[in-house]
Amino acid sequence: MAKAKTKVKGVIIGAGYGTRFLPVTKTIPKEMVPLVDRPAIDFIIQEFIEAGIKEAVFVSSRRKKAIEDYFDREFELDWFLKHHKATELLPKIEPPPIEFAAIRQDDMRGTGHAILQARPVVQGGPFVVAYPDDLFIDGKSFSKTLIETHEATGKSVLGVVRAGPEIARLSSIEYEGDTPPFRVKRLVEKPAPGTEPSDIASIGRYLFTPELLDLLEEGWQRHTGEGEFLHTDAINALAARGEVVAVFAEGKRLDVGVPETYLEAFVEYALSDPRWRPAMLDLLRRIAAREL
Repeated sequence: MAKAKTKVKGVIIGAGYGTRFLPVTKTIPKEMVPLVDRPAIDFIIQEFIEAGIKEAVFVSSRRKKAIEDYFDREFELDWFLKHHKATELLPKIEPPPIEFAAIRQDDMRGTGHAILQARPVVQGGPFVVAYPDDLFIDGKSFSKTLIETHEATGKSVLGVVRAGPEIARLSSIEYEGDTPPFRVKRLVEKPAPGTEPSDIASIGRYLFTPELLDLLEEGWQRHTGEGEFLHTDAINALAARGEVVAVFAEGKRLDVGVPETYLEAFVEYALSDPRWRPAMLDLLRRIAAREL
């Protein structure tokens, strides 16, 4: 008998203020800042769908209702397009085939606290956690890779990339093994230059087993309330038991977490899409001719 596929739910973390993108994020959630015609969060939902994930929860704040509206049905716009014979645009506003819910994180106390907010939805089974700062194109759904790795190993899975100087704002892993999935020994959050255990960095994709939620709950009970409550200690506790592995992302990573890398991501996405590639190439040639 064929092995049943694992039922996995998706969690998107995004309650923060997006201060690096002010003033636009004063009124627009950072997750809704677009790459041409698609907001960043749309890439995550599509990745979930391609991975077979049927339910997703967005850990949000009261300032981000626009995200809930984006994934809801827009009856007035639907009527307008039909009335003005623009029905070819209707597929663009159709809600995606995934059950989407939002949970508010009233106090932004860090990623560990944010993940705990999703516990009522995801408890009892494995779940993928995604940060909308990290998007992937031109490859297999990264969430699907995480799920397949979990099905093969039974362990929690970290999504990783090889990183240069940017590793100082990511998390470096100490690991064992020559080929992925690597056994993760520990995770070092935002290592000081020269202290990172490797050039392999954990980025915004994880698949966690339910045990992580128990460890987070224990950690939260001990938390003093000062500073952010991160998920790193819980991951390291699992890693100490030999319960965490890591796999590389497939495709091209787009970092939309800061304005400088967002600009590059915008160009890369436009070049990857046949609709926008000719116009972007023409623009880049004209800029190069003018500036060089």
